[in-house]
Amino acid sequence: MLPQEIIRKKRDGFRLSADEIAAFVAGITIGSVSEGQAAALAMAVFFNGMSREEAVALTLAMRDSGDVLDWSDLPGPVTDKHSTGGVGDNVSLMLAPMVAACGAYVPMISGRGLGHTGGTLDKMDSIPGYISQPDVALLRKAVLEAGAAIIGQTGDLAPADRRLYGIRDVTATVESVPLITASILSKKLAAGLQSLVLDVKLGNGAFMEKSRDATALATSLVEVANGAGLKTSALITGMNEPLASAAGNAVEVLNAVDFLTGRYRDKRLETVALALAAEMLQSAGLVSSNQDGMQRATEALASGRAAAVFGRMVRALGGPADFVEKPGKYVPVAPVQFPVKAPRSGFVTGIATRDIGLAVVTLGGGRIRPHDSIDHTVGLTRLLPVGSEVRIGEALALVHARSQGDAEIAAAAVISAYTIGPAKPAGEKAIIRRIAPRA
Repeated sequence: MLPQEIIRKKRDGFRLSADEIAAFVAGITIGSVSEGQAAALAMAVFFNGMSREEAVALTLAMRDSGDVLDWSDLPGPVTDKHSTGGVGDNVSLMLAPMVAACGAYVPMISGRGLGHTGGTLDKMDSIPGYISQPDVALLRKAVLEAGAAIIGQTGDLAPADRRLYGIRDVTATVESVPLITASILSKKLAAGLQSLVLDVKLGNGAFMEKSRDATALATSLVEVANGAGLKTSALITGMNEPLASAAGNAVEVLNAVDFLTGRYRDKRLETVALALAAEMLQSAGLVSSNQDGMQRATEALASGRAAAVFGRMVRALGGPADFVEKPGKYVPVAPVQFPVKAPRSGFVTGIATRDIGLAVVTLGGGRIRPHDSIDHTVGLTRLLPVGSEVRIGEALALVHARSQGDAEIAAAAVISAYTIGPAKPAGEKAIIRRIAPRA
């Protein structure tokens, strides 16, 4: 089958057969389909969409482009979570250890940043020595020893997705529901999971800014995943402001360690992390109710067991043995730290969250081209949440930058992103709704 004919068919709005989809994905995998052709099909799908059957076929073809892991020898359930991407969204770093501390096994296959959103894998690369893309043997060893492993795709897991992922990032096709669905689920299916919980972001810092779009994506993910044989549910969570008070790579790792050890926890971040943990534990069959799951996850945090799992995971994957105890000793620091001063007094009434993410990208904390290197040190911390009272001249955030010039540009972007008004706004829900599989 000629790639250009498959592109033409989808361009003209027709459904592709499972065989056509499989042939195109095979071409992406072996390189007989060019980047231009892959980008063209992605754009055709962006404009014309895919049926549920097409999305299932694309997901399975991408899963089958490489190996599929088998965890049947483990003594507990295998589960995972995936976020559709946001700003200051470092939930995975505390969620995987929390759930593992409750008796599940969490082989978390994560991605790099897409567009304005941060990537979990880029964050883990901030830890010296940490092998974020291990071979299967090391992945298995880490999961057995620690109960969790936050890693990227190995060369043998869904390689077609890895190539298409980078192309989508730079061709304005990130927001396509079928492509997001297949990208997320192919990696999760290849990871050999028994259950999955999805965190679909909604708001001005998410790829889905409208409720109907987020609901459509969550429904697509849940239906395609269950159609492909993976027990899956989803939570739609708010992204009208950064989830953590940090946005970047190393700075979000430090924020996560503070969360796990109890030194500091952002309120919205804690709400979302506990809700997802409860959903994962219930889906995995380890608790009988959401309330029980919430209690188990809270206890795993309070007891220090979740922090201990994170420490074992870092050590098992090549990082420092005392990273949790001494993160500041190892995490790289930007040479310039520059406070962003509020231009007026009042309350933070809104944040253009996507612009906060783009400020991090501009600092060097994200990619403009697929093969760009990341500066793990740069980013933003002490980001004031919506509802905070601030006086003129007080800090809205702290910029971490390579140079004073970069810091000033980022500070201007942050000031522009923040809206300050005279009255404190009503708070928005962090957890908006749950999407369950149809009976």
